Amino acid sequence: MKINILAFLVFFVAHSQNVTKKNIDVLVIGGTTSGTSAGISSARLGAQTLIVEESPWIGGMFTSQGVGACDGNHNLDSGIWYEFRDALRTHYGGAAALETGWVSNTLFEPSVGNMIFNKMASKEKKLEIIHGFYVVTIKKSGNKVIGATFKNDKNDVLEVTAKVTIDATDIGDSLKIAGAAYRLGMDSKTETKEVNAPLKANNIVQDLTWVAILKDYGVGTDKTIAKPENYDANHFAGSCTETVDNKQIDCDKMLSYGKLPNNKYMINWPKKGNDVYLNVIEMSREDRNKELLKARNYTLQFVYYIQKDLGYKNLGLADDEFNTSDLLAYAPYHREGRRLKGVSFLSYNHVAEPYNQKEALYKTGISVGDYPVDHHHNQNPDAPHVGFPPVPSYNIPLGSLIPEKVDGFIVSDKAISVSNLINGATRLQPVVLLTGQAAGTLAALAANKNQEVRNVSVRSVQQSLLDQKAYIMPIFDVKPTDPAFETIQKISATGILKTKGESYQWANRTWFYPDATISIQEFTEGLNQFDKKNKIVKNQEKLTEAKAVEILTKAGGNFKNKEKYSTKLITKKELAILINESLNPFSKEIDFSGNNK
Repeated sequence: MKINILAFLVFFVAHSQNVTKKNIDVLVIGGTTSGTSAGISSARLGAQTLIVEESPWIGGMFTSQGVGACDGNHNLDSGIWYEFRDALRTHYGGAAALETGWVSNTLFEPSVGNMIFNKMASKEKKLEIIHGFYVVTIKKSGNKVIGATFKNDKNDVLEVTAKVTIDATDIGDSLKIAGAAYRLGMDSKTETKEVNAPLKANNIVQDLTWVAILKDYGVGTDKTIAKPENYDANHFAGSCTETVDNKQIDCDKMLSYGKLPNNKYMINWPKKGNDVYLNVIEMSREDRNKELLKARNYTLQFVYYIQKDLGYKNLGLADDEFNTSDLLAYAPYHREGRRLKGVSFLSYNHVAEPYNQKEALYKTGISVGDYPVDHHHNQNPDAPHVGFPPVPSYNIPLGSLIPEKVDGFIVSDKAISVSNLINGATRLQPVVLLTGQAAGTLAALAANKNQEVRNVSVRSVQQSLLDQKAYIMPIFDVKPTDPAFETIQKISATGILKTKGESYQWANRTWFYPDATISIQEFTEGLNQFDKKNKIVKNQEKLTEAKAVEILTKAGGNFKNKEKYSTKLITKKELAILINESLNPFSKEIDFSGNNK
């Protein structure tokens, strides 16, 4: 009898669930920073696309996590990042209206970011967004991912079948479920050869933050919250004395760090602030959510400290941002989680010295960034110190989005295939937004042609991104407004004409020097690395138009009228145009290591 009752209950529960089934081209798991751009980009390229996001908002770090301050890419006007920032400037009345704090050139209210992303998404007829569901299983056929199953808090089920699935979760939630190999924690320098990496690998991830947005309610008001549980002012003593780079500040300066428009303040302060160390990555969803309550409480403690101990009673939790019981952000700001083992592995060395590595990963670039390597480990005394190793602006290789072995699957956001060290740069919001754009582009190209993700050509993805006004090379001194922009992006991505990287304050740069001239030897060295049949000519004389035509003709270039080229010195911009028109080296297919096929 008991068995019959149990069987009836199982049957009843199973059949009382509300099950929705969908069959689409591209599934995006997570409406995060990268998930939002992936979904929009995929739909724009004609793929029927679905974003499934647990929180009420899309935009991830920028919005639902409350980080309304853009770290980096101020001088890289690339793709969907430029589109989003331009919409912010239009909303607030210009670029200067976004320069309200000192952590960034672009600060905005998270609710405004969510509104803008939703406006962008609503224009795409092939894009659907479903909120309130979280992933529970990954559907596979053999080694190929063919979709996912989701649930919500009401136990409703959403079953999605898709040609291509993108993991755009903050911490790589679906990597483990999909059976994709991944890394977690700090890599050993014996493996990565990175000088600043620790000698021994460990499972330590970066500190996370549960962000609060405060609002100035006016002089004389008292918005002090109830004293949080386990409050200890000693945790925050010294938060107003100096920055992470040891510059002396006062409390007004600390608060204006993340000052947003309309007299709001982003509370995401690393030094004696609301960073907290919680390694919740491998926990179950239920255990993780319980553990993350500590982060919420810690931020409330810091808010109370600001109000009670520092005297800013007029600064209260904003009542017009997040519809949560405590008015904190919808989700925690994870800086790190699982990192895919992909067909390419980007390390610090690939970024610092792109031309001196075994793999020419820079040739396969699909998104760009310029922020320094920034690790948050102040709350974990056991974390090795990695410092701020210098880097130029950089690009992320396409192969970092593709698993080593699992098919039908793309990874974006912070879970791409990079080392722990360089994750400190690749994790920042604008570059993650652009990585999502590339993930959506790759997914749509694969789905539209019924092609396996890893078989889509690198150059076709890059060309599509260029068509979308996105950068594939992180060049600082040639803007999209330059008529030669696309040509210079292409030629520098072949390595024939090299760039020069520079670590520069908090906005690193890579120079093409379009008006400079080069030697005959430098030019022939570039052609030789592109195709070994081209001989290096050891001649330090400056390259002229006529000499460039002569060398390119030997390399297989086609010219209709060679006589029109003079002995005038040729600039790098002019040379890039000449190479592109006569040789078209970008059309030659490459593999994920940057080698010619």
